[in-house]
Amino acid sequence: MPAFPENFLWGTATAAYQVEGAAFEDGRGPSIWDTFSHTPGLVANGDTGDVACDHYHRLEEDLNILADLGVGAYRFSISWPRVLPGAGDRINQPGLDFYHRLVDGLRARDIAPVATLYHWDLPQELEDAGGWPNRDTALRFGEYARRMGEALGDRVHTWITLNEPWCSAYLGYASGVHAPARTDAAASLAAVHHLNLGHGLAARALREVIDPAAKISVTLNLHHIRGESERDAEAVRRTDALANRAFLGPMLDGAYPRDLIEDTASVTDWSFVQDGDEATAAAPLDLLGVNYYNPVLVRQWDGTSERDQADGHANGAASPWIACDDVDFVRQPGPYTEMGWNIDETGLTELLLRLHRDYPELPLMITENGAAFPDVVSDDGHIHDEQRVDYLRRHLTAVTEAIEGGADVQGYFLWSLMDNFEWAHGYAKRFGIIRVDHDTQVRTWKDSAHWYREVVAANALPATDQVTTTAS
Repeated sequence: MPAFPENFLWGTATAAYQVEGAAFEDGRGPSIWDTFSHTPGLVANGDTGDVACDHYHRLEEDLNILADLGVGAYRFSISWPRVLPGAGDRINQPGLDFYHRLVDGLRARDIAPVATLYHWDLPQELEDAGGWPNRDTALRFGEYARRMGEALGDRVHTWITLNEPWCSAYLGYASGVHAPARTDAAASLAAVHHLNLGHGLAARALREVIDPAAKISVTLNLHHIRGESERDAEAVRRTDALANRAFLGPMLDGAYPRDLIEDTASVTDWSFVQDGDEATAAAPLDLLGVNYYNPVLVRQWDGTSERDQADGHANGAASPWIACDDVDFVRQPGPYTEMGWNIDETGLTELLLRLHRDYPELPLMITENGAAFPDVVSDDGHIHDEQRVDYLRRHLTAVTEAIEGGADVQGYFLWSLMDNFEWAHGYAKRFGIIRVDHDTQVRTWKDSAHWYREVVAANALPATDQVTTTAS
C-alpha cells in the first residue's frame, strides 16, 4: 500500500467557466469563452457554458460533496469578468460575494481554498483591445490580482496566477482551437511573453497584500517530450523550448532560452520584451503547479513523408507548434482515454524528476491529473468507471515513485470534481468523479469518487481497486 508524506494535500479542481453557469447574472460581463462558445461551429454540439454545472446556484450542495469526499483542499478559479466586468476597475460586488461565500464555505468545512486567478476567461473587452498579445493586458492582470488579494487574501491558502499559459497563448492565438480563435503566430509569441509578464506582476502584487502565510504558485501544463529515436534529439529540443522553457525560463530562471529566440526569429524579433520584463516574470514562488495527462512523442520529419500531427490537440487552421515545421508528433500506443490521449504514467514520474533536478529547491504540486471516459449509468444506478480508477491508481503510483526519487511533491488535485463544460468539446467529454446530468443537474457519485475518498482518508493507495460504494 504505497503511502504519501505526512501533510500531503489532497484536493480536486474545477474552473469558473466550466462549472459556474450564471453567465448573464448578477452583473457578470462577457468573456472570450462566451464569445467563442456562442460562435456557430466552434464547440461540439453547439454547447455553451451559459449554465454549465450551475455551480453558482448549487454552491452549498457542491461544498457538501467536497466535505464528504474528505479532501483537504479545493482548487477553483475566479471569473475575471464576474468580479471586474467590462475590463474596468469597478468591483462587481454580487460577483465578488459569490467568492466570499465559496471561500468561507470551504474554510467552514476545513477545506483549504486554492484560487486560480486566470483559467482562460479573459474579459471580452480586453480581447477587443488586443488581448494577451497586448502589453496592457498584463498590466490589467496585475491590477486584478491586487484587487482579489485585497478582497480574499486573508483566507485563501494558495494563489495560482495562471493556468496553463501554453494553452492560452498557442491554442488561443496560434491554432485558434481555443478562445479567442486567432491564428497569428507572431501574436501568439507576444501572448507568451505578456502571460509571463502578467504572472510576475500578479505574483508581486499578491505578495504585497495577502496573508504572509499564503502560498503563491503558477500552474504549467509542462510537456514530457520524448524522441522516437536518438536521431530525434533536435526535435525534442525544439519542442521543449516552445512548450516548456518558454515559460520556465522567464518565470524561474529570469530569462528566455536563447535557442527559443533563435528558433522563432523568422516569426518575431521579440521586441515586445522590454528591459526588466524577465526579472519581473521571475517573481519568487512557493511552489510550482504541474498539470499532466500524457507524454508527447516526436521525431524529425524526413521532409517527404506525410506529416504525423498526433499532438493530442484539436486540428485547427494552423499549428500551435510555431517554428516546428520539421517535427512530427507521433501517435503513441494505447490504451487511450476518450480524449484520444495515451495512458502512460511513467511520463509523470520522469517529468517530476526532471523538475526536481532542474529546480531542486522548488516544491511541486500536481494541480491537475485525470481522464475522460465514456461513463455509463448502470441498471443499478451506479457508474462503474473502472478505467478511471485504474488511471488514477497508475498516476498516483507514479507520484510516489517520483517522491521516492527525491521530488518534493506536496499535493495532488484530481481533475475534475465533476463533469463539466470541456471547452471546445462541450459536454461530450466527462472528466469528473461526480457525474452531472446536464439536463437535470443531478449529481451522482461514480465509483472513482468512492475510491478517491478512501485514498484521501488513508493517505495511501489501497491494496486493490475494489470500491466500497456506500450511499453518498
